[in-house]
Amino acid sequence: MMKKMKCVVALVIIMVMKSNGQDPSFAQFFSSPLNINPALTGNINADWRAISNLRDQWIGPASPYATGTISYDRKIHNAMSNVSEKNTFGVGAMLMFDYAMAGVQKSTYLSLNLAYNVVLSENTNKHSIGVGFGAIYGRRYIDFSRLDFEEQFTGYGFDTNRPTGEAALSNMKSYISSSAGITYSIKNEKSNIDIGVAAFHLNKPKQTFLEDEHQYLAMRKVAHVNFEKLLSDRIVLNANAIYQFQLEAKYYSIGGALGYIMGDAGNTILNGGLWYWSNNAVTPYIGLAYKDLQFGFSYDWTVSKLREAIPKPKTFEISIILRGVKDPTGIIACPWK
Repeated sequence: MMKKMKCVVALVIIMVMKSNGQDPSFAQFFSSPLNINPALTGNINADWRAISNLRDQWIGPASPYATGTISYDRKIHNAMSNVSEKNTFGVGAMLMFDYAMAGVQKSTYLSLNLAYNVVLSENTNKHSIGVGFGAIYGRRYIDFSRLDFEEQFTGYGFDTNRPTGEAALSNMKSYISSSAGITYSIKNEKSNIDIGVAAFHLNKPKQTFLEDEHQYLAMRKVAHVNFEKLLSDRIVLNANAIYQFQLEAKYYSIGGALGYIMGDAGNTILNGGLWYWSNNAVTPYIGLAYKDLQFGFSYDWTVSKLREAIPKPKTFEISIILRGVKDPTGIIACPWK
């Protein structure tokens, strides 16, 4: 009985480690730009931006996976005499938490980003290129209070105050990794397009509970595109796509939304759209923007074999974006910018 229980615990831990060998991802990737490309830092239709994201995944009898972020970024105009004042620096930071199996395994991440955006030409269309770099501090650990081990069995139950006998599970050390990215943007009075690529964990930091030198955090590579266009005085289109891969985990997401500008003041926008997450889910999205505050909600309609599970798992995401705007520079407060 005890051997069987210990094997089950070991299997659970292995599953947790395998399932979190890749970075957390959001269906609303367009509302988490600092998690997509450090070059998007400060690339906003505002002076500064604060974002909070929450993803609760596969809710059924429990809440096995949850991820949340808080981020802040802003742009700083370059006042150097030999550089155009239209060129801007971007600085930002993001704090992310992630837990698996209702909190058995927990992870925290802190990233600091610096970007620089250069205007190449400004005629009918404004062309610009941005480069960004980031540093990431991460930590992952097991919450022993949520697990029982053979050594803690007293004959009448488990005493979680006793040693676990699994000291190796406490050996996971924090890590520091680097990221870099580049974007190319074309903008005019009625449309905007951003194309970019990025890579995270360039130094492949070591991540293992068992001091295995072959276990490391693999590089995550990302390609993305975003397009927005004012179709009329009331309708705006926002479409985007992303492709990223890390080890054997590969996925793409593509979709778009239409925004309706409500009222004569034009400061309230209702957004609705749909995204397809490859072989995983179809994600309807609804959002509401009022002045500088924007709210988004999405639900993953599972299309993989997981939809056959009983009870059927449910996944939703919430995003909140607050912008500080002195002189708006974009078409509209779309999710991406």
